[in-house]
Amino acid sequence: MKRVIITLLDGVGCGELPDAEKYGDKGSNTLGNLSRELGGLKLPNLETLGLGNIIPIKGVSPTKSPRASYGKAAELSPGKDSTTGHWEIMGLIVNKPFPTYPEGFSKTMLEKFQSAINRPALGGWPASGTQIIEELGKEHLKTKYPIVYTSADSVFQIAAHKDVIPLQELYKMCETARKLFPSLGRIIARPFIGKPGNFKRTPERKDFSIPPPDLTLLDLLKNKNLPVITIGKIDYLFAERGITQIIHTKNNNDGMEKILEVMDQIKNGLLFANLVDFDTVWGHRNNKQGFAQGLRKFDDWLPNLLEKLKPDDILFIIADHGCDPTTPSTDHSREYIPILIYGEKINKGVNIGTRKSFSDIGATIGEYFGIKIKNGKSFLPSVFKKGYVSNFV
Repeated sequence: MKRVIITLLDGVGCGELPDAEKYGDKGSNTLGNLSRELGGLKLPNLETLGLGNIIPIKGVSPTKSPRASYGKAAELSPGKDSTTGHWEIMGLIVNKPFPTYPEGFSKTMLEKFQSAINRPALGGWPASGTQIIEELGKEHLKTKYPIVYTSADSVFQIAAHKDVIPLQELYKMCETARKLFPSLGRIIARPFIGKPGNFKRTPERKDFSIPPPDLTLLDLLKNKNLPVITIGKIDYLFAERGITQIIHTKNNNDGMEKILEVMDQIKNGLLFANLVDFDTVWGHRNNKQGFAQGLRKFDDWLPNLLEKLKPDDILFIIADHGCDPTTPSTDHSREYIPILIYGEKINKGVNIGTRKSFSDIGATIGEYFGIKIKNGKSFLPSVFKKGYVSNFV
C-alpha cells in the first residue's frame, strides 16, 4: 500500500538561481536571508531532518546524521510563478513563459474586459491584494466598479466587496476574463468584506486556471486508479485535472490539520498539500516576523506528521519558488527549492545534490508507483534503502 505525502511550503526558496538577475531577483534567498535578518531561525525538527545541510541557515545547523535525505532543485521552466512551479514538480516543463504585466494591463485589455462586463473597472496595475483594496475600496463601494490588478505572476485578479458584487456575479466576471485572455495563467476572484480602513478578504477566493497542456503525474496516477488528494490551492493550479478529491483550506493551520485527517483516511496514493500562508500572508507582504513564526509553527507540528507515517510512506517537504520577505520586492523570487525526503524505506543522510529540474521530484514519485513521466530524472535508487529494485528494470 504505497503512499506519498508532499508537503509544499509555498514560497520557501533556498537561494537565487543562476538566471535570477534576469527576473530582478539577484541576491534573493528566502531561507538564508530571513535567518540572517532575524539573527537565526529556530527549527529543531527540520534541523534533525537535514534542512541546514542544504544551504547555510543561521540557527539551523547542518547535522552529521540527518534523519532524511536532502538536496535542492532548479527550475527549468521560465518564470517564477506557482503554476509553472507546481507543473514542473509534476513533470511538465513549460518552454514559453506565461504573459506577465509588470507595467500593468494595457488599455486594450482593460477596455476589452470592461466592454464584456458592461461596466468600468478600477485599478489595472501590479499591486498587493490587501493594499489595492485599501486604496480603491472606498471608490469601489461608491461606484460598484470591480477592482482589477496583477502581480509578478501571470494573473488577472478581480476584487469585489460581497455586498457590492455578489459572489456568483464575481465568479461570472472571472469566467468572462478567462475566455477573453486564454493565455494567462490564472484569473482569480478576490472577494472581500468590511468597511474602509478595515477591509478583509474572505476564504471564497477562486482561481480559474489554464489547464496543463500535457499530462502530468497527477493524470497518470488517477488513470492508474490511485487516489490523488489535494489540500489547499493545488486544484486551482491544475484546473482540477488528475485529482480524485479536492480539499480547500483557510490557512496553514487548517491545512496542517487537514493533512493529518486525510492521512487517517487514505491507505495509498498521493496526498499533495500546499501551505500557502508563507507566500500570500507573509512573503508578498514582506512580513519577516510572520514568515519566521509560520516556519516555527510548521516545525512544531511536524512530529505529528512524522508519527502518522506508515512503513511504505514517503514524505517530501519541498517548495515551488521563493518569496523572499527581506528584499524590497513583494513578488515571487526565482530560487532553488529545498527537498527533504523521509520514510522508513528512505536512507538517512543521502545528499541528492542540486537537481537540474523540479521534475526530478515527480520522476522519483512516479517510479515509486511504477509510472514513467516525460521529464525528470528519478533519484529513488539513491535514497531507497538496500534491496531496492527499480520498477522499470
